[in-house]
Amino acid sequence: MRRRNNASTLARAHHVAVLWFALGACAPQEDDEPMPPSVYADVEAFGEALFFDENLSMQRTQSCATCHDPDRGFTDGRLDAQGNVRAVSLGDDGVSLGDRNAPSAAYAFLAPEFHVGTRERHNKQNNHRLYMGPLGGQFWDGRVPGLEGQAGGPPLNPLEMGMPDPASVAERLGEDPEHRRALFEFFGQDALDDDDAAYAAMADAIAAYERTEVFAPFDSRYDRSLRGEVALTFKELTGKAIFFSQFGNCAVCHQLYSEGDPINETRETFTGYEFHNIGVPTNEEVRQQNGVMVADEGLLSNEAIDDPMARGAFKTPTLRNVAVTGPYMHNGVFGELRTVVEFYDHFTNADDRPVNPETGEAWRAPEIPETVRTELLEVGDPMTDNDVEGLVCFLRALTDQRYEAQIPRDGIDCE
Repeated sequence: MRRRNNASTLARAHHVAVLWFALGACAPQEDDEPMPPSVYADVEAFGEALFFDENLSMQRTQSCATCHDPDRGFTDGRLDAQGNVRAVSLGDDGVSLGDRNAPSAAYAFLAPEFHVGTRERHNKQNNHRLYMGPLGGQFWDGRVPGLEGQAGGPPLNPLEMGMPDPASVAERLGEDPEHRRALFEFFGQDALDDDDAAYAAMADAIAAYERTEVFAPFDSRYDRSLRGEVALTFKELTGKAIFFSQFGNCAVCHQLYSEGDPINETRETFTGYEFHNIGVPTNEEVRQQNGVMVADEGLLSNEAIDDPMARGAFKTPTLRNVAVTGPYMHNGVFGELRTVVEFYDHFTNADDRPVNPETGEAWRAPEIPETVRTELLEVGDPMTDNDVEGLVCFLRALTDQRYEAQIPRDGIDCE
């Protein structure tokens, strides 16, 4: 896969660099002596190398791929001391923890730039046909408009890669002769003359890599069924019917294109990129600061938004690869996909879903109760256990082919 190609590219880059040093090629060159061409075939390949480069973090221990592992749906699969996937990511310093679950970088380039607008939903409920409000952007709160901003965020985040400023990143870029040559070839001979420009070039290259097919193969069982290559099982079809129907109400927020659209149905990202407070309880281990519980403001922490009703709202995530990218929700508070489905169902089925199956205790109160979108959550019909399993099976069918072997074997038979 591309990660293996990245390793061979970097190995080739290393050998070329050693040879170049041995020949004295690092000495200042005459104006008429051109710099050797980059070992990277294009800016996407350069971005791939940067995506895996741990030298772009303060302690040289962490790269983009650390928290967005290509072998795990571009999410962070590192374990805590108890052997569970962490709810939030460990920083480059080995101590700091983030305060939100690392979202998948897969399919992220398909998100629209952050804006306030109107979206027509695809469901049969007249009172929920239109959404008006913030849409798109990157990160859980949409705080940067597009992918370049997303790529440029982690290196300077003190809880993540921990670099102090663009100048320090530019210095690290300049340390690597192959990075230098790539910057000069793809971004101009003055690419390292200005620290901010060098930093922007790094982000542009990483974003170019994140726009490649590696991040969005569209080859899940669902996609292959649309192409007539496989047939979904009865349980998967049951879940599909619930998902796209008024009965389950999932499509209100998680369907971007109309079913049967001859062009766009095959590019479904399973998110409408809306922002909502869906009543997720606080992850107390994540939100405690000096012994005090501090609520996550969500969308309201986005500088472009000042509406108090945005408190606790988060961007609707893609459901692609959802079966293999837990834990779930913006704060990683749920560990199992079935728990997420039962959480949604408990809003209309309180008698049958009174407790969180992971804790055996009653569902805890929302982190910010006053802005919960109950008018959306309390629509739809209660689900039986078979319905829940069918929906889980359909969600598993959204797994990219390379990750299908990672789908949990937890007693739910989808055959």
